[in-house]
Parts: sequence; structure tokens; C-alpha cells
Amino acid sequence: MHICFITSEYPKEGLSHGGVGSFIKSIALELVNNGIKVSVIGINNEDFYEETSINSINIYRLKPSRIRGLKWFFNSKAIQSKIRQIHCENAVDVVETPELGLAFLHKVKNIKYIIRLHGGHHFLAEEGKINWWKAFQEKRSFKKADAFIAISKYIKEQTETLLSFNTKTVTQIYNPIDISAFFPIRTTLTAAFQIVYVGTVYKKKGIVQLIEAFKIVKNQIPNATLEIYGKDWFYPDGSSFIEKLQKAESNYTHFNSIHFNGVVPHSEIAKKYAEASVCVFPSLVEAQGLVVAEAMAMEKLVIFTEFGPGKEIINHQENGLLCDPRDPKDIAQKICWCFDNPHRVAMIEKNARKTVVDKFNLEKIVLQNIMFYQSIILS
Repeated sequence: MHICFITSEYPKEGLSHGGVGSFIKSIALELVNNGIKVSVIGINNEDFYEETSINSINIYRLKPSRIRGLKWFFNSKAIQSKIRQIHCENAVDVVETPELGLAFLHKVKNIKYIIRLHGGHHFLAEEGKINWWKAFQEKRSFKKADAFIAISKYIKEQTETLLSFNTKTVTQIYNPIDISAFFPIRTTLTAAFQIVYVGTVYKKKGIVQLIEAFKIVKNQIPNATLEIYGKDWFYPDGSSFIEKLQKAESNYTHFNSIHFNGVVPHSEIAKKYAEASVCVFPSLVEAQGLVVAEAMAMEKLVIFTEFGPGKEIINHQENGLLCDPRDPKDIAQKICWCFDNPHRVAMIEKNARKTVVDKFNLEKIVLQNIMFYQSIILS
């Protein structure tokens, strides 16, 4: 079997990447370990073509188009050409992309095309503000798919209310966690009451509400610190969301207790979880939340949104806590509860690890993917 992933987010040393890139790297390695050939095609962030093979995964980073207004056309054409080339050299069985990935690709005979629902434009659009161009691409892409994989029950149900799956097969498979990379580490905390957030720093992740909640916590726990790890988000005009936050909060008395640490290499993120007293992810919109499962795998108490996929992963006060991400008071109350109930927290942390081992185990989930790929290939 030969699987070809289409993504420009595959991890590259010195560059930040999101959850999609982390997911593909994890699953690609395990697919190779199961004797499956894996290729990855994407557009390079630099102005040249780059081809590498890492751990038997062939990675093709194509030279980006610089033609203003037509980048989408020429980049898609380049990806299409590379798929055909690879297919001629070693037949590709499945091409997999996120939601918009098939919009301008021409399907090659005998290749099955699968869309994995990580969170597309319709799903993530704020307050129903749909961009017509992205919406057009997503609908066009969905029509070309032979099958879909949803990374949570929530995203499957929500996407189905917004778009048509065109009677194609849809299955639900969680994104996995490499529990050999994320495991309990006992370390001396850098601060006695350290609250940790990991993820892109922008509004949809509930970072504004988390900062407001921290102000309440700080009044009750003076030694508390908020450690924020993740890449910045930029407005259409290029301005920084982090800079806007920092400016808005600069007059806050305890602003020096809030630390924007920027991007941390994925190889070091486990250490940051280990240093946390509690990990808080009050997302307003979430497809699954890999960071949630990563922190849980390390036996850390996690506070996650009660909306979206929250209740799929966490049973409140059993393997984590759920909060109302819109309400800073509720977030603060849950954080303070953690510091006031150390014995309960210890039990919850043990259960958190067990949940991840059972539900997000990399080996188990990769086998689910392989079985699905095989069923689509044979259909």
C-alpha cells in the first residue's frame, strides 16, 4: 500500500507547525513501521524545490508560485504533477488531504482520494462569516472525495450540518498520541503554581478568557504564573494578535506573571507539560485537541472546553475538568479547584493517562486507519 499525504505543514527543523503537521508525522512513521510506503507532498516555505527522505518517508516540498493572484492555480498544478510522477514510479493507492485540498486537483485513475476533517473553513468560520472563495474550494473539494475521516464525533456532526458528504463513506477515527513520547516525567516545577497553555495564540482558542481568568486566580494565589507556548496569529493586515494582547494587558498589575514564550520545538513540549501544575485549553472552537491528549498522557490535570469534543475526551472530575470557555469566572474556579484538591487531582491525573492509552494509542489508531484505507481501496 502507498499513501500520499498532501500538506505543507509537515514538520521541518527551525519552523513552527500546527496539529496537522504533528499528526501526519506521527501516523506516517507508524504506517512505515507497518510496511506501508508513505509520501508527503506540499509547498515549500522557501523559494526552491526540496526532496528528502526521513525514516523512509519521502517528503517533497515544491517550489512555491510567486504569480500574484494565481498562486493557488500554479501550486495546485505543481502538486498534481508530482502526484502523477510518484504514481508512475510507485503506484499510489490513496491520496489524503485536509478539507480544501482536492479543490483544484484532477483525480488520477486507480487512486482513491480521502479528506480528513481536521477543521475546514465552514467549521471554523466565525459567527457564520463564510468567505465565498474558501467556501467554493471546500465544496468543490468535498465533491471529489471518495471518502472522509473525521477526527472527532463532533466535527463529523457539525460538518454534516454545514456541507454535504455527497453520500460518500464517512468514518470517525481520533488523531493518535505517541505515548512513548508523552509519558509522566517527574521534575522540579519552575514555579509553585504554574498554569500552562499550548497552542496557537488567537481568539478561537479562548486565550482572552484564559488571561481574564488568570487575573481572578492571581488574586487568590499570588504566586501563580501563566505560561503560554505557541505561535502567533496574524490579522489580514499583518498585525500580531500577541502584540495586541500585550498592549491591552500592559497596565495589568501582574502582567509580568504572564509569559508569552513563543513556539517551542515539538521535541521539547513534553518538558513544558511536565513543569505545569495544570494545563488549560479553553477553546471556543475545537476539532479534537491534540494538546489535550498530550498533556493527559503525561498525567497532567487538564481543563478543557465543555463544548465541541470536550465531553468525548473528558469525564468531568474523573480524568480531567471541563469549563465554560466563554466564562473567565468558571475557568478561574476550575483552576483554583485544582490547587485546593491535591489528592483528587492525583487520582484524576492517573485516570487521564489511562484514557489516552486506551483511546488515543498510536499503534491502535494506525491499525484503524489501515483497515479503512484497505476498505476504500477495495470498494
